[in-house]
This record gives sequence, C-alpha cells and structure tokens, in this order.
Amino acid sequence: MFRGGHAINLDAKGRITIPTAYRAELQDCCERQMIITYALDEKGKSEIGCLWLYPLPEWERLEQTISKLPTVSKTASRLRRMLIGNAHECEMDKQGRLLIAETLRTHAGFNKNIFLLGQLNKFEVWSLEAWQAKQQEWQQDDDDEDLDVLENLSF
Repeated sequence: MFRGGHAINLDAKGRITIPTAYRAELQDCCERQMIITYALDEKGKSEIGCLWLYPLPEWERLEQTISKLPTVSKTASRLRRMLIGNAHECEMDKQGRLLIAETLRTHAGFNKNIFLLGQLNKFEVWSLEAWQAKQQEWQQDDDDEDLDVLENLSF
C-alpha cells in the first residue's frame, strides 16, 4: 500500500526518482515494472496535471476489470481509450528513476516540480502547481453529494 506525498523533481531527461521508502516494495511486488497513464477525474475525464502510476500486477488487475466491460458502452470505450490507449510501460532503474513518456509529460503539463501521492494501490503523479490548485479547490468545495460514502468509516 502506498501512502503519503513527496515533492520530487523531473530531470532534464524526463525522469522522476521514486522515494527510497517505496523502492524495496516496488522491487518485491513488481520487479520494478510499472505502467503510467492518464489520470481520470470523478466524471471519467482526463485529470489535467495528473498521471496514474501502477505497479504492473495492479495494472493487470485493472486491465482484467476493464476487459469485462461491454464493448458497445460509450463510457467503457472512453475508459479504454483514455487508460489503456495512453498507458506506457516503464521500469524503475537501480537508482529508483522512471522515465515518463514525453506525450504524458506534455499532456499533464509537467515541468520540473512534481508531487508524488500514494493512493493505496497506485501513485498519482502531479505537476506541483496542479496539485496545489486541486488541494485548494477541494478545501473550498462544499459539495456533500457523496457523504454517504463516509458513513461507515470511523476516523
């Protein structure tokens, strides 16, 4: 399980360095094999400023789930095109670096400052500016539409 957030840098070659705390786990769970793709928002649209980074076994579980969706569904087709169609394999090197494909970096609007956010079975990789803006948006949001999701949780 991945948790916590880390400010990291994108180097001149388009690589990020995974924090040391996650490297052994990523070696054990996926032999450093990962998949990076577009992130989707709550409405299934591309989340500008963010990418999703999955260990390969987690990604394969997601692919199996997506493969069972109806092929004639507009929503399922969009999901396949966005996630599967934009997925790139990447391998973490021995120094913990991952190369992010240029098309993904451009789509997400990445520059040097990146924020890596653990999200249980995957990471979100944010442009630092987009992450800060999204945090502000969430703090100001008074939408209580999904409060029923929180009913059974105890904090």
